[in-house]
Amino acid sequence: MRKIGLLTSGGDCQALNAAMRGVVKGLSNNLDGLEVYGFYEGYKGLIYGKYRLLTSSDFSGILTKGGTILGSSRQPFKLMRQPDENGLDKVEAMKHTYYKLNLDCLVILGGNGTQKTANLLREEGLNIIHLPKTIDNDIYGTDVTFGFQSAINIAADAIDCIHTTAASHNRVFIVEVMGHKVGWLTLYAGIAAGADIILIPEIPYDIDKVAEAIQKRTKAGKGFTVLAVAEGAISKKDAKLSKKEYVKKMEKSPYPSVSYEVAALIEKKLGVDTRVTVPGHTQRGGSPCPYDRALCSRLGAAAAQAIIEEDYGNMIAMKGSKTVRVPLGKVAGKLKMVEKDSQIVKEAKFMGISFGD
Repeated sequence: MRKIGLLTSGGDCQALNAAMRGVVKGLSNNLDGLEVYGFYEGYKGLIYGKYRLLTSSDFSGILTKGGTILGSSRQPFKLMRQPDENGLDKVEAMKHTYYKLNLDCLVILGGNGTQKTANLLREEGLNIIHLPKTIDNDIYGTDVTFGFQSAINIAADAIDCIHTTAASHNRVFIVEVMGHKVGWLTLYAGIAAGADIILIPEIPYDIDKVAEAIQKRTKAGKGFTVLAVAEGAISKKDAKLSKKEYVKKMEKSPYPSVSYEVAALIEKKLGVDTRVTVPGHTQRGGSPCPYDRALCSRLGAAAAQAIIEEDYGNMIAMKGSKTVRVPLGKVAGKLKMVEKDSQIVKEAKFMGISFGD
């Protein structure tokens, strides 16, 4: 009898259910005995013993279902070693639940913060498998994360829709795309939807360069401009501030986000009507796209194979067209950033897309 646990942690995305289904189908099809325990609300369920034994019916019909059947929550890694409000040692509590159920392996689906806690549990002696989930595609050691392609589709669709109204009214439109620290989602959605200007955290912008790009389009007879702006985009001026100084500046800012600040500066410099659209959490929602369904089925099957072979302590990643096992200790805590001189950025610039630099 093989016993495994499943939990989904951090921000949700479209393909969590598909990934869990892939793991369970891979195991149940190759093992005679299997028990699967699902922990509610991510690490919270593991800490406070909130779980239940799952059955085959739980995984029926969820391939195309967004969200997560187990629920999720954010449990910051930096607080994991700190006792809760009642003095409970969270790490010891998680270990207690694991050993109480006599689990052979805990499969953890999540992004960077989730991965760091997964590695912590590995260091504490638990058998861990991590599946890389995030719409940001910023997990180091894998070419792609699940949820990324589904989010690209939604963000690109939002930019597509804005194109028609921007053209009709000869306006400047900004579409704010998710991504606080990295700009993969904004970059891919922006290119896919034909954004004229793309602003991402890794390439600080100069508002004068942004204005020049808009004026260049106007002189070329283009009556509108569409910007794809990551929510973590930052100006060259602000990039010189310390983290503490920048946080203080943002706290005093009259704008709800950087997109509104960029819009106000464009209007001030050029006198053109500039509007902001924020798709927000729609980028995490809805059904997973076919690509993510296939990706999660593959990652799940590869995770199942690693469990059967008792090869623990790994993230199941994609390298090229193949699934690979990457030791958690080598990748936990690392971000995969967009490099400003990367091929994709150079190609975008070659097509005339401005990055405001």
